Amino acid sequence: MDLSKIAVSINKAINTQEVAVKEKHARTCILGTHHEKGAHTFWAAVNRLPLSSNAVLCWKFCHVFHKLLRDGHPNVIKDSMRNKADLADMSRMWGHLSEGYGKLCSIYLKLLITKMEFHIKNPRFPGNLQMSNRQLDEAGENDVNNFFQLTVEMFDYLECELNLFLGVFNSLDMSRSVSVTAAGQCRLAPLIQVILDCSHLYDYTVKLLFKLHSCLPADTLQGHRDRFQEQFKKLKSLFYRSSNLQYFKRLIQIPQLPENPPNFLRASALSEHISPVVVIPAESSSPESEHVVETEDLVDTDVPSLPAPSEVKFDDLFGTSAAIDPFNFNSQNGMRKDKDRLIEQLTREIQALKEELESFRLESGRLCQALRGRVNELEAELAEQSHLRLQAAGESEFLKAELDDLRRAREDTEKEQRSLTEIERKAQANEQRYTKLKEKYTELVQSHAELLRKNAEVTRQMTVARAAQDEVEAVRREMQEKVKSAHEAADRQEREQVKQLQELQRELVSTQTELDYLKTTMASSQQSSSEVLGTQLVALESEKAELVQTLSKVEAELAVQGEELQRVQSSLATERESGVKTAEALQNQLNEKESREQALESQLVAARWSSLQGAVEEAERIIQDSLAQIDDPAHISCTSSADYLVSRCQASLDSVERLQSAREAFLADNTAVLELVRVVTQCGHLVGDTIVQGSATSHMVPVEQADALSESVKTCGSEALALLGQMKQRDALAAADGSKLRASLEAILTTAEKLHPRGLELQQGELGDLVEQEMAATSAAVESAAARIEEMLNKSRAVDTGIKMEVNERILASCTELMQAIKELILSSKDLQRDIVESGRGAASMKEFYAKNSRWTEGLISASKAVGWGATVMVDAADMVVQGKGKFEELMVCSHEIAASTAQLVAASKVKADKDSANLHRLQQASRGVTQATATVVASTKSGKSQIEDTETMDFSSMTLTQIKRQEMDAQVLVLELETRLQKERERLGELRKKHYELAGVAEGWGEEEEGTG
Repeated sequence: MDLSKIAVSINKAINTQEVAVKEKHARTCILGTHHEKGAHTFWAAVNRLPLSSNAVLCWKFCHVFHKLLRDGHPNVIKDSMRNKADLADMSRMWGHLSEGYGKLCSIYLKLLITKMEFHIKNPRFPGNLQMSNRQLDEAGENDVNNFFQLTVEMFDYLECELNLFLGVFNSLDMSRSVSVTAAGQCRLAPLIQVILDCSHLYDYTVKLLFKLHSCLPADTLQGHRDRFQEQFKKLKSLFYRSSNLQYFKRLIQIPQLPENPPNFLRASALSEHISPVVVIPAESSSPESEHVVETEDLVDTDVPSLPAPSEVKFDDLFGTSAAIDPFNFNSQNGMRKDKDRLIEQLTREIQALKEELESFRLESGRLCQALRGRVNELEAELAEQSHLRLQAAGESEFLKAELDDLRRAREDTEKEQRSLTEIERKAQANEQRYTKLKEKYTELVQSHAELLRKNAEVTRQMTVARAAQDEVEAVRREMQEKVKSAHEAADRQEREQVKQLQELQRELVSTQTELDYLKTTMASSQQSSSEVLGTQLVALESEKAELVQTLSKVEAELAVQGEELQRVQSSLATERESGVKTAEALQNQLNEKESREQALESQLVAARWSSLQGAVEEAERIIQDSLAQIDDPAHISCTSSADYLVSRCQASLDSVERLQSAREAFLADNTAVLELVRVVTQCGHLVGDTIVQGSATSHMVPVEQADALSESVKTCGSEALALLGQMKQRDALAAADGSKLRASLEAILTTAEKLHPRGLELQQGELGDLVEQEMAATSAAVESAAARIEEMLNKSRAVDTGIKMEVNERILASCTELMQAIKELILSSKDLQRDIVESGRGAASMKEFYAKNSRWTEGLISASKAVGWGATVMVDAADMVVQGKGKFEELMVCSHEIAASTAQLVAASKVKADKDSANLHRLQQASRGVTQATATVVASTKSGKSQIEDTETMDFSSMTLTQIKRQEMDAQVLVLELETRLQKERERLGELRKKHYELAGVAEGWGEEEEGTG
């Protein structure tokens, strides 16, 4: 097929006319993809079209592209994936329009992108989605997870199809017959492809959901069922509305979905499911002939052409044109041969049809057998479901009983959840506080950068202003020089003119004098020489006229020179005024720049100081919050280790050093505020963390050390606040000294280093001797305790009488039994340890064995110490109880502690022992004896306490009503206080036990030894 013809058909199919795409052009495009085995020509032609500027053009492109994805060559999907980003951008662009083809194009492009992604993820599905049940099972690879994911992707795919369906219907005016108009058919035509896709997607989702319900619990698939119900309602409504449109009635037969969706909880409902089939009637007009003409390019032209079947049958029946001649006998013989050949051909066709019929019968029989097998499978499945229903009924009874237990457990869980919620709330508050601090720090950095940029801008403006000022000064000097030169020229010219005027006046005076003299002379000598005088008079008159004329010329020139002088003076005055104004304006601008620069500099300094103030205040809030946390009762449950406290102290000391360096740098150059702000924030955070961790560590150490550590922590907080308070003041910033804060941190560091477990510092060579010493010391402590109990019993018999003596004897007797049981336990433990060493599990000698198994040995040492200490403390408590100064509760607690210590000793001893060892059985019996003796001590103590308390009667006979009411209120207050204190002490006890167990396990290596022996 010619590629130019394909390009022409593409341009004819995708145009700006609002009419439906012609089927023959779309078929040519589809055949072109099969011819070139891809969509390169299609995309080459489409990329030249203005799809982003014309919505109708884009809509018709989507329609043609949808047809290619369904019916084109399989490589169309792969070739189109490289244009996925352009399609997504185009979809977002058209999505900005809220009506018309723009919104429809956006929805259609999203559908096409989803379709391409689905087929890329699931390459087993063809573009037209036509698959058999076996192929559908193979697509999931018999994995329920694949079926689950495939169902979700089909839901997303179907959702995009339904969105386009609804978008098209919502854009049409259904009150008019839009399906018969060209514009309406342009919008409705792509829905044929959508209907074909929806029918297959609906069928596959139903089958996949039945398969999932057969493998997974119903509750797990509740979301799938809800989503299917929603899509089923939409699809049923859209199919019904589409079937009523006149446009679709002649092009496609739309199936109708059932009234109710399938019941996936009933497996047999799958047999009731009918796959929807979309029927497209065969075209009776020219498109079929066009299809034949266009597909002839795909036919192999090497095969010789045969005559048309109609012509062969006509010639076979009636002969060729030569048979018209009645005298042509050869042609009549040939006609008989043709009839025989036709009979043979028909016989062969009948035989072929019989064979085909037989194959159809065999195939139908096979299908019937397959259906019978399916029926048998469904019956077996039904029986299995019945059995499962009975089994589920039995399990429901059992689950009801479990539900009651779970409800009770839920109540306990809710209490724990509330406490956990409180802890999470505090953690969230700390996280928010840290986030706010981080945001504040970011704002400070941004404001500092902004001020730096402003400073650079001001500096640049100052440079420009200074250059302008220099230029103004140069202009002003030049103007002054010009004015000065003009003044000098004017003065010089004025002096010359005045000098000329004076000379002329002198000449005029001399001439006037001479004239007067001549008149006098003429008058005196008139008589003698009248004629001569007349002549001279005429000459003088003419000379006078000349002089007057010369004087008038000089006066005119002087007037012109005066006017020129006035004009020059006025121009000089004007220039002087403009120069002065310009200089004043430039000077004002310069002053304004300088004032603005000073203001910005002051703002920059203020901003730097405010950023430093903000950082210091935030650091103060962090430290104050840390100090408040150590006083919070909820903080009692928080614990920490000495090692972690040491690391926090080291980091805090380093930050204090950096703080001092940054402070000195800031004092030397106040532009170095960024580093100081960063260091102040970090120092506040680290010191606050050190305070919190120091307080948490104090909860795990003895009382004396805990008090010292708590005092050091509080001192550290006070010194940190004092240092930050000095840094908040400009005058005190230079005098701020962090030596006191450094000293307090070093004190915390020294205390933390002293808290390292000392048992770990022993040399392995001393462990063997230490075990013997500790076991001997424990035996001696137990012997001493037994002797003291016997002595106390004798004293009690000599001093006490009555109930008190009876109680003391019973308590001391039970304590004596407990001591005997402990002695038996220690002897059994020694024998078992001797067996362990001698059995060859380690080294040749006992010391080498203990040294090799140092963790286990340290556990024995710790357990022995605990037993000896517990025995000594119990004897002291019993002595105080017998004397009437102690508390029965102390004796009971000591008994429980001894039981726990002996259990620890037994656990440490049996770690490396053989299970069939006789000494191990003896040790376990001795341990049970200690437990029973402990219970006897506790019981005798409780009994004695109740007997003594019964003797103390309460006499309220002498009290008034007001006194009784007052005492009742005091008792209620005391009860509430004791209950609160009891709750807190229980929480503290639980945390102490938990931390003791963790520290003992880490320090003595019980868990490692158990793992090693296991």
